[in-house]
Amino acid sequence: MKVIALIPARIGATRFPAKLLATLKDKTVIRRTYDSAINTGLFDEVIVVTDSDEILYEIITHNGMAVKSHGEYESGTDRIAEVAKGMTADIFVNIQGDEPFVQKEPLKQLLTLFNGPDGDMVQVASLVQQLTDPGLVKDPNYVKVALSLDNNALFFSRSIIPYPRDINISIPFYEHIGVYAFRKQALMNFTNWPQTPLESAEKIECLRFLEHGIPIRMAITRYMGVEIDTPEDLARAEKFMDQNGWG
Repeated sequence: MKVIALIPARIGATRFPAKLLATLKDKTVIRRTYDSAINTGLFDEVIVVTDSDEILYEIITHNGMAVKSHGEYESGTDRIAEVAKGMTADIFVNIQGDEPFVQKEPLKQLLTLFNGPDGDMVQVASLVQQLTDPGLVKDPNYVKVALSLDNNALFFSRSIIPYPRDINISIPFYEHIGVYAFRKQALMNFTNWPQTPLESAEKIECLRFLEHGIPIRMAITRYMGVEIDTPEDLARAEKFMDQNGWG
């Protein structure tokens, strides 16, 4: 199975401008994400897809692969679709540029979803982890996911889902991890559809699939690190590296 990882890398960010070029220890965030993806050994190719000459230069001058996207896009998935359109692969994996701690085992779990008993039916897949900190459950920067009994995503939201109306029922809260895998046609369908109402309201791109009736199969995994959304996350990421011996 040929698998290509594409890393969308937009220079603009509302909460943390140019966050991908922020230094995390001795490397930029985008270089750490790229190097982590390469080090898994799971991909035939890893390519950064960016709207920024600075990010392009950062990757290429450190012997990485990067290409410039040409369109204006609302989501990272739309950005990578521009490049994937001219490529051939069984699976395309979207690793968000602000996920510097991607690791092999969760990504193997993700890819295994396409090879299971009903793997031929899986068009889109992603990852979740359980959230146990009540503060993070309430934090709109953490996207929550409600799952069906067969681990398909029922809904994604920045609000608390499910709402604990009955506090005597113990139910897990899941956080979406910003890694997706697609069969090519599903990715092309996504980018050919306009933004959908729920996607626009929540600013969560994968809702576009659900609003078009496309199931997203989820793998429950351990967290892969710290996603960099705010300057505070950068400090949390440095602490994570110190605690876990991350070089």
